[in-house]
Amino acid sequence: MQRAGLWLASVPYGWAVRCRNLLYEHGWKRGYRVPVPVISIGNLTLGGTGKTPCVEYVSRLYRRHGWQVAILSRGYASDRGRNDEALVLEENLPDVPHLQGPDRAALAGIAVEELESDVLVLDDGFQHRRLHRDLDIVLIDATNPWGHGYLFPRGLLREPRSSLMRAGAVILTRCDQVTAASRAQLRKVIARLAPDRPVAESVHQAIGLSNAEQQTRKLDILKDRPIAAFCGIGNPEAFRETLQRLGAACCDFRIFPDHQRYSRVDVDSLRDWSSRQPADCLIVTTQKDLVKIRLTVLGGRPLWALRVQMRLETGQDLLDRKLMGALSPDPGRSPQPTAIP
Repeated sequence: MQRAGLWLASVPYGWAVRCRNLLYEHGWKRGYRVPVPVISIGNLTLGGTGKTPCVEYVSRLYRRHGWQVAILSRGYASDRGRNDEALVLEENLPDVPHLQGPDRAALAGIAVEELESDVLVLDDGFQHRRLHRDLDIVLIDATNPWGHGYLFPRGLLREPRSSLMRAGAVILTRCDQVTAASRAQLRKVIARLAPDRPVAESVHQAIGLSNAEQQTRKLDILKDRPIAAFCGIGNPEAFRETLQRLGAACCDFRIFPDHQRYSRVDVDSLRDWSSRQPADCLIVTTQKDLVKIRLTVLGGRPLWALRVQMRLETGQDLLDRKLMGALSPDPGRSPQPTAIP
């Protein structure tokens, strides 16, 4: 009965999504255009697919080529200040401004007119049709590509799989957590839904540990000692799996809701939990969680964040060419890149 109720609830949701897409596709609703290229990073499903590392990858690529980049995002759970994605990106990309707010068309105007940005990277923008974009990159989590196969709330799909046709490029994430046969089958489905789109395969590569004071440690400190971990992200099991692959002996693991704000009560609870771990235990969390807690010690145990980057295993050349090609969709429209000082 519960599944039937969720399926019934997904029907009007699906109608609303399809109607909205049709309005844009037939020109009855028009997207707002800005005079610089807009690159969207998004997905088809709810939950974490690894958009933040992808936004970082794309922004770094353009900065290396001398383009002034600005990141635009909705800022989910940011009503009390910058949200976790913004804090992480500002820490990892200090030379790239990040604007947050519900009206991303207005943010785009600010980025172009006031910040003199050459390229805008739209975070979580696939469903945001109001701002015209020059390239849509869609991320698909290889461990759960289609959100259990149903639209929300019956499943995790934000819109039908057929919407993948709007994508200009596709990136499979967490490819190291599925078999080669699973990836091959997934690529066949994508080729049917979005023919001739470049498809890249990626992993989230752990690159080290850091704490709230920007001190760093190598990953080998995770081996041969007890680890207790916690997180409040969209895919906590992926974080647990990453720790296990690094050889960490995880003796305890706490999960909080996605975008957890960590009140004083939460932090006190974590201190108590940490104090009950073995004396030589390390407490490990994600960078998204650490930027909100900003502590170096928790319950007498050192607190470290696992830093990750998106690494492309296949298809990087095709993807990079697509990204660079999107900078000049309309001759004479895009500015020339500014040299990096």
